[in-house]
Amino acid sequence: MGNQSVTIDNLSSVIKKGLEEYCDFTAEEVKQIVSEVGENVKNEIMEKAPVDTGAYKKSWRVTKEKETATSLSVVVHSEKHYRLTHLLEKGHAKRGGGRVEAQVHIAPAEASAEKQLLEKIERSLRK
Repeated sequence: MGNQSVTIDNLSSVIKKGLEEYCDFTAEEVKQIVSEVGENVKNEIMEKAPVDTGAYKKSWRVTKEKETATSLSVVVHSEKHYRLTHLLEKGHAKRGGGRVEAQVHIAPAEASAEKQLLEKIERSLRK
């Protein structure tokens, strides 16, 4: 905008243009942050995942679920061993009786992601 004068007649269009530019800027920033946090969560889960053969630990991926001009949704998931995630995270009953103890590794990463996402978006929008 600079030093351009604004009349009453074009005030609404100038405000609208400014808001659209801000929306475009913030949408790109937020999408970048979501991608970064998704990768951080994947790495944190992989770091804390239980290891037997290593296949479960290596199977974690970040996948874009949905992307529009103003939003991005990513999913962090175990690509090949998705059936194990709940059993390992929550524990389960053994066939002959007793229980297998839970090996919590997803919930802490999820809580960390929520905190990281909020902090990074707030920091970005304050610029």
